[in-house]
Amino acid sequence: MHPVLVYTASRIGLFIVTLGVLYLLGLQNPLVLILVAFLISGVASYVLLSKQRDAMSARINDKINRPKPQDD
Repeated sequence: MHPVLVYTASRIGLFIVTLGVLYLLGLQNPLVLILVAFLISGVASYVLLSKQRDAMSARINDKINRPKPQDD
């Protein structure tokens, strides 16, 4: 599967799980709930999703550095 899609889906899934856990723990204010979930899931993804992030980075780097065909 495409590394960018895997990483993006993993980030979204991690955010939703964090949001659900915080809600179950009693955080009811929607704005605070979203902000705290965003921060916690961001830190968690930095640690947990490093392999996916590296694969995504390599894929993007390969696309950027690929030689362009010459139209002569």
